[in-house]
Amino acid sequence: MNRTKGDEEEYWNSSKFKAFTFDDEDDELSQLKESKRAVNSLRDFVDDDDDDDLERVSWTGEPVGSISWSIKETAGNSGSTHEGREQLKSRNSFSSYAQLPKPTSTYSLSSFFRGRTRPGSFQSLSDALSDTPAKSYAPELGRPKGEYRDYSNDWSPSDTVRRLRKGKVCSLERFRSLQDKLQLLEEAVSMHDGNVITAVLIFLKRTLSKEILFRELEVRQIALRHLIHFLKEIGDQKLLLDLFRFLDRTEELALSHYREHLNIQDPDKRKEFLKTCIGLPFSAEDSAHIQDHYTLLERQIIIEANDRHLESAGQTEIFRKHPRKASILNMPLVTTLFYSCFYHYTEAEGTFSSPVNLKKTFKIPDKQYVLTALAARAKLRAWNDVDALFTTKNWLGYTKKRAPIGFHRVVEILHKNNAPVQILQEYVNLVEDVDTKLNLATKFKCHDVVIDTCRDLKDRQQLLAYRSKVDKGSVEEEKIDALLSSSQIRWKN
Repeated sequence: MNRTKGDEEEYWNSSKFKAFTFDDEDDELSQLKESKRAVNSLRDFVDDDDDDDLERVSWTGEPVGSISWSIKETAGNSGSTHEGREQLKSRNSFSSYAQLPKPTSTYSLSSFFRGRTRPGSFQSLSDALSDTPAKSYAPELGRPKGEYRDYSNDWSPSDTVRRLRKGKVCSLERFRSLQDKLQLLEEAVSMHDGNVITAVLIFLKRTLSKEILFRELEVRQIALRHLIHFLKEIGDQKLLLDLFRFLDRTEELALSHYREHLNIQDPDKRKEFLKTCIGLPFSAEDSAHIQDHYTLLERQIIIEANDRHLESAGQTEIFRKHPRKASILNMPLVTTLFYSCFYHYTEAEGTFSSPVNLKKTFKIPDKQYVLTALAARAKLRAWNDVDALFTTKNWLGYTKKRAPIGFHRVVEILHKNNAPVQILQEYVNLVEDVDTKLNLATKFKCHDVVIDTCRDLKDRQQLLAYRSKVDKGSVEEEKIDALLSSSQIRWKN
């Protein structure tokens, strides 16, 4: 047959039989690549979650990465490369690799599984054929046997307490005998950790009867204090009362019973409950407070009912101008006094809502009464009532202003309630300390007080300095100029 030159080349190149050439090594390299792809394809059948369970071994059966494997790999790599090259050239099929005693190429099959090159060698086939680095498979290290004890109940009381202190979950149900429970409590107390002690006490509270629990805690004062605090925090008043009754702590029992009034919202029911607390074994001072509390609530109920009626009727001027913003029930004594001074200041002493009646009934000190009454009347801008509050008469009939709280505090309260300058100046002049008087007069712009005080002190320099603080052409500036030009005053500076 006549063939063209191009057909002859195609025939010879497509034939499966080839003549020997020195390029056969490249063909062997391509077969190695195919082998690598086959090895990599095996990984697709392995679940990623089980990767850590694989243990890789070399062709000799030794674990990859061991010391003996590393030594042999290094020796094999440094062997006669020329001999291996001649053997490689003499083979013309992939099956001949089965007769190789050991790979002598710079590419080892063990490195195929590792996905990285050995130290001192060039890039591995996996790195050359793929941009994505292969995953390194490492054997999983087994858990220490001690860790599996977390899932067992074989813990001693001391071990259990240590685990609780570290915040680990630990069941206490295995401690069933009273001896084990008490030993657990003693171990918790010896740790000096309040959280652990409380956790054990909660367990004992749930698994022991009250009588046994109270009896054992009576001789363990640290644990007892923790239990009392815990019961107060959670509001278990019933068990707390039983505990105080067992311990014969009568005063603490009475105080704990008294606290229950906080849970009663109805005023009448709370009043009746407070009445039952009066006979409890309190100390003398506490008994007086309980009595005052009952009396105050009783007064508040009466005042609230009467004022609600007056406010709804709309016939009282004070309630029309200043409607009530809140109920007076369950308010403190000082708040009740302020309320009475605001709405019932002029009432006779015989009424329950009279401020004077409250003062005498509850023995309110003069300072507290004056301070509260001043704040209430100044808020209403009842300046005549304020003036009468500080005016006293002696046995000769002479009047004098007197303030138990000090006139400097009176001035501050009046200024806070926007009192006129004339009222402020009157009470600033009543301040005895000169420096305090000047400071207050300067602060609240009581010009006449400052000018008169500087004149009395014959302090020309201070008067000159104050002249710059008044308005130009004002009456105060003219007064200062008249004093500075007066020849009758002998200035000290």
